[in-house]
Amino acid sequence: MGSTWILGGYQSDFARSLMREGLGVSDLTREITEGTLRASGVEFGCIEAIHVGNAFGQLYTGQGHLGAMPATVVPELWGVPGMRHEAACASSSVAVLAAMAEIEARRYDCVLVLGIEVERTMPGDEAARTHQAAAWVGQETEGVDFIWPATFDAIADEYDRRFGLDDAHLRAIGELNLTNAKDNPLAQTRNWCFDERSFGTDDRANPQVTGRLRRNDCTQITDGAAGIVLVSDRWLAEHTDAATSSDGAGPMAQITGWGHTTVGLGLGAKLRRSADEGGEPGPYVMGHVRRAIIDAHDRAGIAGIDDVDCVETHDCMTPSEYLAIDHMDITGPGELEGDRGWPYPAGRVDPGESGRRAYRGRPPGGCHWCPHAPGRRQAGERHRRDLSGGWGTAGPDPQHRRFYCHHGLVRRRIGGGSMIRRADTLRCSQFSFVVESAVVR
Repeated sequence: MGSTWILGGYQSDFARSLMREGLGVSDLTREITEGTLRASGVEFGCIEAIHVGNAFGQLYTGQGHLGAMPATVVPELWGVPGMRHEAACASSSVAVLAAMAEIEARRYDCVLVLGIEVERTMPGDEAARTHQAAAWVGQETEGVDFIWPATFDAIADEYDRRFGLDDAHLRAIGELNLTNAKDNPLAQTRNWCFDERSFGTDDRANPQVTGRLRRNDCTQITDGAAGIVLVSDRWLAEHTDAATSSDGAGPMAQITGWGHTTVGLGLGAKLRRSADEGGEPGPYVMGHVRRAIIDAHDRAGIAGIDDVDCVETHDCMTPSEYLAIDHMDITGPGELEGDRGWPYPAGRVDPGESGRRAYRGRPPGGCHWCPHAPGRRQAGERHRRDLSGGWGTAGPDPQHRRFYCHHGLVRRRIGGGSMIRRADTLRCSQFSFVVESAVVR
């Protein structure tokens, strides 16, 4: 089975509101398609297939059938096979995995993968109801105004029940991520203003949303898109002149491992399954998340987190990242409350630039594979974290060679290391990818 390489990528500005600009999903699709191909250094005619990740499509805009949108707005792609993938916040990880499968089966050698979401089309309370579509509608959504803050709050309660939890640690994660977002030129929140009250319990500066979660524990929806070009070993061998990134450095990275698990919709069933009396008792609150991570390790041929240089995790709400830290074995299960350094124990792994993705604003689903972009970048090209459009000027970081991404998980070599990317901890489909920098291949 051959390898899958990330040739290049692009990300839109997540602070934009397309509706205010008089634009729509077709305009965003054109921007991300053209930007991704330009950043990857490939011509339209090289693309043999297209995969579009999108979670909520027509619920926000009325527009479905988004697999056909690239060919609609870019005539050069007319006739190229295209399809849309939906798996809630893991939608674009599904798209990446499908593209990888086509490449590994030698069906296609050069595949465009896009993640697209347009969600700033309605008031916040209406958007919250729209997001219920990713939960078990009618079973766990009745009487709940904000389903996802409520769901993540329940996860925090479960940690408190099993291990104890200091809410100040959730606040610390939110502060870290929103601070990181200041350095991301494409972040929705890059120009937002905060002070010492913004990450505490001041009901005006950081009002309660539900339970223990406050405003800055939760991300905001927005409009945004990201894209990457994936290619095979064979394509690289046949296109030695074209297989270069925008700075001539060659392919960004190689996806060396992946994990994928799917479980039922209901949160209660997930929690009961890992409890002492459950069907799969164990120390991890979300056993299926841990399995996806281990599978990614195994496929990449690494022993565990100590072989990873940098982590890019799904950080849509602070309990999600809280859970990710021990499920990735950065600490043992429930040991986050111990005196081991907070929120990331020193010397284990670089937390990467978490926050510069989710706290750019969070178009759930379509753009949640964006960490593949930071992964590809941190894993070998630039030490700044967006997909292409605003990467900054720093060169490859020799300290970051292997990257792990979880929304799924992605592990990536950064100058010799790897990255892990972790997917949303509460959705039913978990993805993990290990990405290794092409700089040292």
